[in-house]
Amino acid sequence: MDVLAPISKIMSKDLITVNEKDKLSVVKEIFDKHNIHHIPVVRFRSIIGIISKTDYLFFVRGFTNNEEDRFVNESRLRAYTAEEIMTTEMVMVLPTDRIDVALEIFTINRFHAIPVVENDNLVGIVTTHDIIRALAEERLCE
Repeated sequence: MDVLAPISKIMSKDLITVNEKDKLSVVKEIFDKHNIHHIPVVRFRSIIGIISKTDYLFFVRGFTNNEEDRFVNESRLRAYTAEEIMTTEMVMVLPTDRIDVALEIFTINRFHAIPVVENDNLVGIVTTHDIIRALAEERLCE
């Protein structure tokens, strides 16, 4: 992998996002239907937070699995909003930043997704999975 290439070469561009006022039932539905681990929280096109699947699972860990509590669990998901569990302290990169910048951020920090912004608008997200996928595709092409 050319770590000097721009992040835009490997970032995910087709994003599924939520608004900060969206209920956690919407977040649950997204995680259940799509094979993703991070949901950007946006206001218009500006990112204001991110919800990782870990954040979401930490919130629901108090849920019970028995059928009698299903209504309580669903009510809780409809009562809370994305802004109540989102992470707001985020590092962001530009699409023109090099891949090695993302690698350094991933190495130093304990998160696995970096929003990619341009002119204060969310244009993508780069994850550790994107890095792994790019490396795997490169090995397949050799």
